Amino acid sequence: MKKSAGLSLLLYSVLRLAAFLVPFGLMMLLPAFQGLWWLAAIFAALIGLSISVLFLRRPLSDVSESLAARRAAADRPKTERQLEDELEDAANERALRDDR
Repeated sequence: MKKSAGLSLLLYSVLRLAAFLVPFGLMMLLPAFQGLWWLAAIFAALIGLSISVLFLRRPLSDVSESLAARRAAADRPKTERQLEDELEDAANERALRDDR
């Protein structure tokens, strides 16, 4: 069963944030990093990136597939029916403007 695109994106985002925030929080508990928060942030970012590359391939793949499917659906050419509906809508709008 395939997860929805929104759920996949939310899951991946939460896991990426956790991959950064947990190491950052642990490093901030160490006395060596309490005055150097920016260094702890850099190390946490590197650790989070490593964790996400190693362990978050499936959630990233799900997000990528859902974005690709959405892009493919948006790029489909319009059907003849859709083109006719757009022409009718434009004609109706012009007729309403001319009546005013």
